[in-house]
Amino acid sequence: MKIQTDRLTLHEISWNDLEKIHQLHLVPEVDEFNTLGIPENLDETRNNIQGYIDNQNETPRSRFCWKAILKETNDFIGIAGMTLSNDRFKMGEFYYKLFPKFWGNGFATEMAKALIKFGFEECKLHRIEAGVATQNLVSIRVLEKAGLTREGTRRKILPIRGEWVDNFHYAILEGDIL
Repeated sequence: MKIQTDRLTLHEISWNDLEKIHQLHLVPEVDEFNTLGIPENLDETRNNIQGYIDNQNETPRSRFCWKAILKETNDFIGIAGMTLSNDRFKMGEFYYKLFPKFWGNGFATEMAKALIKFGFEECKLHRIEAGVATQNLVSIRVLEKAGLTREGTRRKILPIRGEWVDNFHYAILEGDIL
């Protein structure tokens, strides 16, 4: 499963990507609003991605994880994922993570828009959601630029570094895309 954007190629992850994904998860700036926390070792990262790799052989699929490759340089710049409800609600939820040196270039917005298109066109979803810590101003802007609408606040739902943090709930509906 591959997704193309103007500047990126998103390839589903494989075990060959384990080390790069582990390096991404070790970056403190990437972990700032991440509920996973910094992995203690490579085995913890392996366990975190196991379900995504195993799910590649399932029908129907319930989750996806892609590595983001910059077309111009072939650099691994981050990951993105989507979880599907696989029920009559036809919902999905997505996320993205980038190495900080690639922040501020519009890559996260490009990835978010590609995931939304994938969700509606390929997965035939009705609704796509994303959550974001209320203090994560950069990701809030990404979600809004990608066309999602803030629907509310979920209080103290995110466990981040031993504290419960508020989350803004965003969504976009298939009819919102013109």
